[in-house]
Amino acid sequence: MNTRHLTLAAVAALALSWGLLPDFTLTLLSYIALYALVAAGLVMLTGVGGMTSFGQAAFVGMGAYATAWVCTSPLAAQYLPAALAGSAWLPWVGLALGLATTFALAWMLGAITLRLSGHYLPLGTLAWGLSLYYLFGNIEGLGGFTGLSGLPPLVLGGFSLATPMRLGPLIWGVLLLALWALHNLLDSREGRAIRALKGGRVMAESMGIDTAHYRIKLFVLAALLAAISGWLYAHLQRFVNPTPFNINIGIEYLFMAVVGGAGHLWGAVLGAALITLLKEQLQDILPRLLGTSGNFEIVVFGLLMLLVLQRFADGLWPRLAGWTQRWVRPANAASAGTPSARTPAVPLATRALPPAGQVVLQASHVSKRFGGLVANNDIHMNVKAGEVHALIGPNGAGKSTFFNMISGVDDPSSGEVLLAGKPMQGQPSRHFAALGMGRTFQHVRLLGQRSVLENVALGAHRRGRSGWLACMLRLDRAEEAALMLEARRQLERCGLAALADQPAASLALGQQRIIEIARALAGQPSVLLLDEPAAGLRHLEKQALATLLGQLRAEGLGILVVEHDMEFVMKLADRITVLEFGAVIAEGTPAQVQANPRVLEAYLGGADDFGGMAA
Repeated sequence: MNTRHLTLAAVAALALSWGLLPDFTLTLLSYIALYALVAAGLVMLTGVGGMTSFGQAAFVGMGAYATAWVCTSPLAAQYLPAALAGSAWLPWVGLALGLATTFALAWMLGAITLRLSGHYLPLGTLAWGLSLYYLFGNIEGLGGFTGLSGLPPLVLGGFSLATPMRLGPLIWGVLLLALWALHNLLDSREGRAIRALKGGRVMAESMGIDTAHYRIKLFVLAALLAAISGWLYAHLQRFVNPTPFNINIGIEYLFMAVVGGAGHLWGAVLGAALITLLKEQLQDILPRLLGTSGNFEIVVFGLLMLLVLQRFADGLWPRLAGWTQRWVRPANAASAGTPSARTPAVPLATRALPPAGQVVLQASHVSKRFGGLVANNDIHMNVKAGEVHALIGPNGAGKSTFFNMISGVDDPSSGEVLLAGKPMQGQPSRHFAALGMGRTFQHVRLLGQRSVLENVALGAHRRGRSGWLACMLRLDRAEEAALMLEARRQLERCGLAALADQPAASLALGQQRIIEIARALAGQPSVLLLDEPAAGLRHLEKQALATLLGQLRAEGLGILVVEHDMEFVMKLADRITVLEFGAVIAEGTPAQVQANPRVLEAYLGGADDFGGMAA
């Protein structure tokens, strides 16, 4: 049995038993599904995207109050067509209004709040979560803290969903549909971009991902899921007041996602079920043991949550999956990040490389100052198609600062960087990627828990076009097959095809560096920037890397290598630029650099350090 079979069996069991369960249990199950819908959005936002929010309860309130206002307010009736007055369509108008207002508010709040980092981001979500809660309670048109009552039930096809027995299947259907769509999104080009957000801006932007745009889109997605939950909640309760949307409930939603497993969609369901049932039992048991004079359940609940978080740092779902893996195997499709074998894989379109000898990357009079410190001073350098250009220098020479300026991570204080003949002043890294730049990092940056294949496919992000909706509906399968075909081709090219399905974090450092090169090649660059690619490689691995770079050079790729391994550099490079104290002290062929007295004295400390390197 695989996970897909188990999921279908669980859904079938719930459907078959639904009519046999008591009303209290049906109500409880409906609440679990409503909470899980919000928690699933937080799994995407926090567990996958790396952004913490304590304010999701406010977005639940937006969905609930929008439909309550449309259905009960005399003022709303003035703006609606007379044919809608008292009709069964009013709740659906409320849903449209709730989604529209939530979208606008979430986009605005996201544009402001997501600029924050570290602990300031969750503090910002606390602030607007509290603000919206008190806003709900202080607007007379929304009933103040008393709330709005008399909401009509939902009606589908003339069938009234006035009880949990009838509305519950719709709530669970919406939850399952959302989980299916989110799973499809994560198993796609756009999903890999979302996962890259957690690894930091520099890596994601270098792959061509607009991180600010993706963060806001993810924030809005989580808010819309919360609004749908609020809309369903309002018509389940038939009454709305601010209490269920306060900041305490927002923290509980986050607990549900974290306790269940913040990186796992089904962890949202597990966390919602566990916390809902636990709170229910504590509210019954503790008053009998300790009396009714205090809210002891909050204290005990908090202590139990601390215990769970301490013992199961990654949540309960991964541990549960580990316990059952002997009997339940992962589903073949999607879970491994590979499209179905039935999907035809057509190679991606390619672009011609510049002719050999053409300058593809040029730095002119580039300087970088940090206050009174001059990190780089008037540097001239160019990289040509069909050559390997090495940048060397002692620690503190300014190599990393210069590397950041020519890759779009930082802007020069003066001077100009040209890529493919175009000035790049003020352009982010993703624009460098769009013009044909690929790069690796001094400290390896991979999605450690994802497969090697998925990591390499991330490099081809800009070569795909499918959006979020197409990915959610699995309309991107042909494009996804092409991206995976390209990723496998680059892995074969780099000699790592046998490791395609292994988690990237399980590989040795040297292999991870080769994965980064394969990832860069998947973007079909015309110029490749390698930051210490030989670090951590054994002798035979260095030989294999030199052979690969030689092949890329022969194909017409321009390659810039920053490296400390002098033997590797001298045998591979066509030209070398030497930095010291942020300035160029020598440039030329390996033989010219080895013979330069200033290099020997200032950088290498003597001619003996070159022994045998030119062989």
